[in-house]
Amino acid sequence: MLFNSYAFIFFYLPVVLIGFFHLARINAAYASGWLAFSSLFFYAYWNPAYVGLLLGSILCNYAFGMWIAKRRTKTARVFPEQLKGSAPSCSVKDSGFSRKQLLIMAVGANLLLLGYYKYAHFFVDNLNSLAGTHWNMGNIILPLGISFFTFTQIAFLVDTYQGKVKEYNFIHYVLFVTYFPHLIAGPILHHKEMMPQFARASSYKINWEHVANGLMLFTLGLCKKTLLADALAPYANGVFGGVESGILPTTYEAWAGALAYTLQLYFDFSGYTDMALGIALLFNIKLPINFDSPYKATSIIDFWRRWHMTLSRFLRDYLYIPLGGNRKGRMRRYANLMITMLLGGLWHGAGWTFVAWGALHGIYLAINNIWRDATAGTLPGRIVKPAGGAITFIAVVAAWVVFRSTDIAQAKTMLEAMFCINSRPISFDAVLHGQLLLATDLSGRDLIKLLVLSLAWVWLLPNSSRLKFVAGNTALALLQAVVVVCFLALAIDQFGSYSPFLYFRF
Repeated sequence: MLFNSYAFIFFYLPVVLIGFFHLARINAAYASGWLAFSSLFFYAYWNPAYVGLLLGSILCNYAFGMWIAKRRTKTARVFPEQLKGSAPSCSVKDSGFSRKQLLIMAVGANLLLLGYYKYAHFFVDNLNSLAGTHWNMGNIILPLGISFFTFTQIAFLVDTYQGKVKEYNFIHYVLFVTYFPHLIAGPILHHKEMMPQFARASSYKINWEHVANGLMLFTLGLCKKTLLADALAPYANGVFGGVESGILPTTYEAWAGALAYTLQLYFDFSGYTDMALGIALLFNIKLPINFDSPYKATSIIDFWRRWHMTLSRFLRDYLYIPLGGNRKGRMRRYANLMITMLLGGLWHGAGWTFVAWGALHGIYLAINNIWRDATAGTLPGRIVKPAGGAITFIAVVAAWVVFRSTDIAQAKTMLEAMFCINSRPISFDAVLHGQLLLATDLSGRDLIKLLVLSLAWVWLLPNSSRLKFVAGNTALALLQAVVVVCFLALAIDQFGSYSPFLYFRF
């Protein structure tokens, strides 16, 4: 079920919302159970067969978490001065495994599950190419959201190992993993930032301020998806599809396709995240912010503090820092950055283009750190920031070309055309009136208008997380409500063919 569908907006969401607050009047446990059940139904709507996989993952990780917590409690009894956290009593039989061994086993099981569904074909196909074998893994369907719910639970296991987990209510844990606003495409959650909210009494009472702000965020995200991302998609698909079919693009066409995809991806994914934050807020739950105007970044370091922030946080806390971070010298820091970004690229998908995209950002980050160390405090900010912003945006766009391409050869053709190395001659009449590519039926003039509007939104408007309903001014609040309703109607009017979010495939 998609957020941008009639079934979700006019049936599923109202039923779940009304049921939640109705049951909350009786007992908060009933309401949380209802929300967990509704979240599982939301997932089953896509493919009921994989609900068992999701539940199995939840049960196994919860059991491992309790096991690790019990082992930590036993250790605390022997060495109380070493451990400050505490864990509940647990009926899991003592196995003799250490906490670290249990953590390795649990994380390994999660990675094996993720590896089978997401990377088996990739590794087998590459092995067949190298060894000349003909192994076949059969038809493996990638379960929706497996990367997100796997990483969420790995974070839970590590936090349990470190003594950061304070609540072990099973229904709340199920809800933490399956909570439908974030289940399919994030944000990636920490146990410690969600469980206290599910346990709070105020979460089970209607908060009209949260409802107003939640509906505004949802509408904003829906507009991003239907009015901008879906409008940009034909241009991105047309250009990349034309190059894939063997057409050499002009420099204009290559940049048009690259910018169209750069903005499509942003409005599609940040639109999903805004909708997720808005929906969660209706239930008095605050999800972590995942975007902070990333295309306003003035460096690649700044970009990764703003783009897909919960993934950046996960990679930093559970990969980069454990590898040594920047504590073991400059060369080790650059190596750690490269490893982290390579794995971050591979997390997005099983393909060499994702690996190359991760490698590019690893190189970008290393160069950025070298530059920052060499010029710290020596250059005026009024020059560095605009120049840094322009260079960063161009570098990000170039990397998105690799990310979007079906193979390295297609990425090479696009990049060579973008930077005037090898491209078809430009016809300015075609730019304004004709086709973007011979294989498409798209107007270059229409795209220019759409790109200008999209870039103005990205660079001039405040980040969606900073928008709030004005409290205390009835007239202004009413005006905002009218605007939200009008934009919601406009966005819904654009519903057409099936239009899933891009990050569903990652």
